[in-house]
Amino acid sequence: MFKKLLLLAILSGVLAGVASMVYAKLYAENTAGEFPTVVTTAGMFITCIGGTLLAAIGYWLLHKLLKQRTEPVFNLIFTILTFASLLGPISHRLPLDIEMPELFLGLTIPMHFFPALGWYTLKPLFFKSAPEA
Repeated sequence: MFKKLLLLAILSGVLAGVASMVYAKLYAENTAGEFPTVVTTAGMFITCIGGTLLAAIGYWLLHKLLKQRTEPVFNLIFTILTFASLLGPISHRLPLDIEMPELFLGLTIPMHFFPALGWYTLKPLFFKSAPEA
């Protein structure tokens, strides 16, 4: 089960990274709000894959503790942590030379939901029901 969770984490993290890249490109084209020194492609992928890897470890630990109740508890915790992660871009101090800093939140806040969306989208492909121990 742990190997399947790690594969799910990597694939959903890559999916979230690709979605973040596409979103950043579309956002830059439509608003002229680019932040290449703050929001990098490597940073997007590292954050997305890292977040989903932590989610996989958390899911595995919860499954060891809760067995049948893992899914609803994990989903609640993952969603709460996703919303809590929004404090990062909200409290981030941008360099003073950046033009239109008000566009930064519009770029980064939606990206925080992509790892959870990738996880929730791909999980049924890996586990038909609650995973066996």
